[in-house]
Amino acid sequence: RKCTAGTARNSAALTSGACMPEPHPLLAPLLALHEHMRDAIVAACERQEVDALAAVDRDDDGDTIYAIDRVSEESLLNGLAPVAIAEPMWVVAEGLSGGGVALPAGTPESACRWRVLVDPIDGTRGLMYQKRAAWILTGVAPNRGAATRLSDIVLAVQTEIPLVKQHLCDQLWAVRGEGVQARRRNRLTNALSSLRPRPSRSDTLRHGFASVARFFPGARDVLGAIDDEVMRAVVGPAAQGKSPCFEDQYLSTGGQLYELMVGHDRFVADLRPLMAGVLAARGLPLPLCCHPYDLCTALIATELGLVLTDATGQTLDAPCNLEANVSWVGYASERLRERVQPALQQALRSRELLPPVET
Repeated sequence: RKCTAGTARNSAALTSGACMPEPHPLLAPLLALHEHMRDAIVAACERQEVDALAAVDRDDDGDTIYAIDRVSEESLLNGLAPVAIAEPMWVVAEGLSGGGVALPAGTPESACRWRVLVDPIDGTRGLMYQKRAAWILTGVAPNRGAATRLSDIVLAVQTEIPLVKQHLCDQLWAVRGEGVQARRRNRLTNALSSLRPRPSRSDTLRHGFASVARFFPGARDVLGAIDDEVMRAVVGPAAQGKSPCFEDQYLSTGGQLYELMVGHDRFVADLRPLMAGVLAARGLPLPLCCHPYDLCTALIATELGLVLTDATGQTLDAPCNLEANVSWVGYASERLRERVQPALQQALRSRELLPPVET
């Protein structure tokens, strides 16, 4: 283990001088496991018809689990088990029941060195219909039990699950304080090449992609109105026959983060949990929201310089569990946050979706 005063910066909740487990021994096994899971999922997509992959396996508290999800679940624990012999871990993953699984089996949760938060397939719906790539997401934090938070994560790995017809797929990873590394695999030749992800350096949303997520019916009118209001305030009115900016409804939080990481998008807001009151007034339930496991690779984004906040504008954080509903906002830069956040906050508060500013 690494035992230095400086390691306490990994979380405000960790005391200065505390012994911190060393994350580097987990990196290579996680990269290899992600690649194995990716290949198994792509192979299943090649073998099976869409209807088979889209069959509902079961409904968990967090999300609906489809047949395609079972492919990655079966690989996950088997792949982590050898690593856990030396690095005991508590695995929290979509699709795993009971709040977590100890590896090696039988290890008390309190004796686990790591808490590993995983989304085996983020973007299942787009992938199973072969519409868009999905992602394997993993974040690793020193285990503090139920108190462990996204801000504790010290290692994150994100791997693209390509469409069957897609021959290039990316993999990104970060250790806290050490920047980001990335590589691209050519599935036709198996060749690897390095990548240098770089967020947009533009200080405007004009002529770029900026989106407020509205994936599901029920409150699209409210979310769309917020989007329109923010864009009018930030980029101004559209000219006849022109569009000042564009949107991309990528049904994958990991995919949205990736688009910000590589400079494709400049602003993304996922405000679904804020719609609970709106939907309740309409006699409708709150649909699927973003959960902490969808954001477990946020470390990669922040190591690249992206600014991630919650809906109130505070630094993004959440407990490392399966249940929490999380609103989040991503900006390509601090300069864009300064320009967009006031308009977003005004749009939310004018609709009483956030509490008024205290005076």
